[in-house]
Amino acid sequence: MLSRVAESIFWMARYMERTNGTLRLVRTSYISSQDEIHDFTWAPILQHYSDRSDFPPGDSKQVIEHLLLDKENASSVINNITRARENARAVQDHITKEVWQCLNDFYHLIRNERIHAQILRGDAISAMDALIENGWLYHGVLDTTLARGNGFAFLSLGKFIERAILSANNLSIKLAELDYHLDRPLEIPALRYLLYSLSGYELYLKTHRGNLNADLVIQQILYHNHFPHSLLYCLVRIGRYLERLQPESLPEVYKNLDFLTGKLMNHLKYTPVDIRKGKELGRFLDHIRSGLYEITEAMNKNYFGHF
Repeated sequence: MLSRVAESIFWMARYMERTNGTLRLVRTSYISSQDEIHDFTWAPILQHYSDRSDFPPGDSKQVIEHLLLDKENASSVINNITRARENARAVQDHITKEVWQCLNDFYHLIRNERIHAQILRGDAISAMDALIENGWLYHGVLDTTLARGNGFAFLSLGKFIERAILSANNLSIKLAELDYHLDRPLEIPALRYLLYSLSGYELYLKTHRGNLNADLVIQQILYHNHFPHSLLYCLVRIGRYLERLQPESLPEVYKNLDFLTGKLMNHLKYTPVDIRKGKELGRFLDHIRSGLYEITEAMNKNYFGHF
């Protein structure tokens, strides 16, 4: 597989995972802003997904427009979908026509004036639900139509690297919202919305009883073997899809990436961290993100030809 093809597939997957993650985060945050009018702030989200912080604190619609539709915001959903479509266009011979059609429909949906009007002046939740459903459709079409070759391996690496970064980001955002205080005696509503944003609330309820416990919520996001958005789950899948590339990789290239992935996995599993100390947990998440960026840089250098 040509390096430019592998890179386009990798980034198509990353942009689509980022799109879906951002949509879920913005949706649950908007609901949270209606429930917790006095305590809610968009500032931590804007810190991760925008270079602006000058929005009025209570103007949720303006913030949502910026995060979803503002072409001047490099991290906006419309820009992520546009980039995903551009990468898909470059490799149409290596993806199925169904995947291309799905991405194309998603692109035209978010540019539709009716969706814009709903977000700005109508029912923003319904508009975001329509976009999220298109993201689910994309993942379903991808899973059922794409051949499991090297292209699928690069696509899966992009998806799980981005998903791990998003999970770390979402947890960091909630820590900042709580001012790093996780030792409250009662249930913390922000943790419920955190699980909603990662599609993990139902799993938590099926696994545990009673009020949300900060320790158990964070354990699920960090270490749960079967939670698709946990950091451990994502790192296991990154290692698995790197193994699939081993026969096509130079020995020293695979050895380096295997080392970086194993090092990060060991840091996640064996580094003692007191999750009740929010700032210590924040530093731990920063290290995880740095490790994921290091893996990405190694892929850029060794597979995509960026030196």
